Amino acid sequence: MAHIWREAESFEHLGGWQIDPQSMRQMGSAYVMAHGLGRPVADATTTIAIPEAGEWTLWARTRNWTAPWGRGRAAGRFQVLVNGAALPQELGTNGPEWSWQLAGKIALPAGSAHIALHDLTGFNGRCDALYLSNDPADVPERDPAKLAACRRAKAGIVVEDDPREYDLAVAGGGIAGLCTAIAALRSGASVLLVQDRGVLGGCNSSEVRVGLGGFAHADPYPKLGNVVTEIAPAFGGPGTYPAKCYEDDRKHNVFFMQNPKTYTLALNESVIAVDKDPADSTRIAAIITRSAITGKEKRYRAKNFADCTGDAVVARLMGARTMYGRDGKEEFRENLAPAQPCRQVMGQSVQWYTEPCADGDGDFPDIDWGLEFSDDKAYFVNGGDWEWESGQYRDQAEETEYIRDYGLMTIFANWSFVKNRSSRKSEWSRRRLAWASPCGGKRESYRVVGDVILTQNDIEDRRSYPDATGAMTWNIDLHFPDPHNEARFPEPFRSCAYHRDIGAFYPVPYRCLYASDVSNLFLGGRHISMTHVAFSCARVMRTLGILGEVVGMAAALCARHGCAPRDIYAKHLDELKDMMRQGVPQPVYHAYACNDHESYHFKDVGYVRIYPGKPNIPITPELRERIRALGMVHKHGVPELES
Repeated sequence: MAHIWREAESFEHLGGWQIDPQSMRQMGSAYVMAHGLGRPVADATTTIAIPEAGEWTLWARTRNWTAPWGRGRAAGRFQVLVNGAALPQELGTNGPEWSWQLAGKIALPAGSAHIALHDLTGFNGRCDALYLSNDPADVPERDPAKLAACRRAKAGIVVEDDPREYDLAVAGGGIAGLCTAIAALRSGASVLLVQDRGVLGGCNSSEVRVGLGGFAHADPYPKLGNVVTEIAPAFGGPGTYPAKCYEDDRKHNVFFMQNPKTYTLALNESVIAVDKDPADSTRIAAIITRSAITGKEKRYRAKNFADCTGDAVVARLMGARTMYGRDGKEEFRENLAPAQPCRQVMGQSVQWYTEPCADGDGDFPDIDWGLEFSDDKAYFVNGGDWEWESGQYRDQAEETEYIRDYGLMTIFANWSFVKNRSSRKSEWSRRRLAWASPCGGKRESYRVVGDVILTQNDIEDRRSYPDATGAMTWNIDLHFPDPHNEARFPEPFRSCAYHRDIGAFYPVPYRCLYASDVSNLFLGGRHISMTHVAFSCARVMRTLGILGEVVGMAAALCARHGCAPRDIYAKHLDELKDMMRQGVPQPVYHAYACNDHESYHFKDVGYVRIYPGKPNIPITPELRERIRALGMVHKHGVPELES
């Protein structure tokens, strides 16, 4: 018997399919998805080696992602092509859960075979892995509890060890994690930054397209905000702008400008496990990641860690105490809290927009799956921003695929009705669906308990904390399901917002920025230590980036003194305050540092400008000596000399 296991995300050419790592911890792997907005995407292709000639059976691990709503044909149908021939079974039709679906059988000679995933709909068909066997009785592992071990064994995955020990390991490359990493690097620490996607920036990346909220450079430490300002796109606001406006490259470039000997950037890697220190179970010794592309696993060691994953992945793996949803009124005496605690959260927005098009170019399939709309239930809008929000009653970490899918399904079903069956369809004939986020943007998930839990009363009563750090510059901004939408559909997918002015800016205590029961874990991003109400002031990304700068500076102090996060408050708070007063150091780039030193720059081959508008002449050895003798101070890279 011979068998072949091939992860779909490791295909050599993804075509129009894209890797989705969001649910790696739930299903054990990333998968690929055909996010074509109703237009079939280009094939994903790869070549495999067939060890023996004969009849081979091929299985695909997939699911019918629209099955939970029980209506119409499966949305995400696709086929597997082998050497150009389509296997008989349409895939992605096998029910709501991830499972193996038989694609078919095919006779193959020994040697190489060309495999393709062929999308049929453009509506988010998905494939996790392929399994081929020349034994008809051999079927892939179906038990989810055993699948992870089977996958690792068949793919030959072992945990590799990074030989370094970092001063700080940051999990999560959104705005908070990126600011944490850059601040720590510039303050003298060695840093690992792990990001589960291929781009940095999280909700402010071109994948999600949420604008940065809040203000930088606010009292009591107006120098905080240097890093978040440096990486912020010049324009990109909410998701009605094209990808280039979010300047993904800017975020990469600012990070890469650091000394490469002091950092490691691990893109497309998700944290899947932690190693506890054998001598101290409250201390993290290492994190273990899995690549979304190759499936390989790696162990990274560090002295301190920062959980900026958004879902408190590291904290929860360590068993840290967490909070989820709305806190009850009795717990913190907040007048905006409900009488009883509940797991309702601010949801995830799948943003989208349309654009004008030529007549006939705006056709959209008349779908029969998803929610059923009518004239009185449809939304006659050209896009969805923060208000297209779902998952308020679900677990944002453990049900993220469902929540994103529900948001996408409602977009497609609503737009299909508006375009094809509504009484106003003629008004929309020259508009087409231009973009929808493939992953959605989360607002809230698990919050981790620190030594201080900041509350609504702290903010509104202006309670003074000795360890005040970066300021919250956003008001109380709580999202709730839109009651009109919730009354008309089985599950809400639109929200409304409640705002309350907090008056002057309010600083966050340092003790909210580390876990109370994991001794070497900093907190960043959506899971800092606050109540649900207080967190609604801090959750915008510019604020979270500024707090990331504080964490990065504190981590550098920990490295300098060989201490834990809690020790900064107990023993080194004055040093942290000095660092916050100065702000994160900004590098001196050559282009605007010319007046810092009196020196002249030469290259072995170059040109010197004599007068503006006249031809350049080569720098000869004689001219070089003449310039040196004159003692010229260079200005912006080129000297201007008299003849």
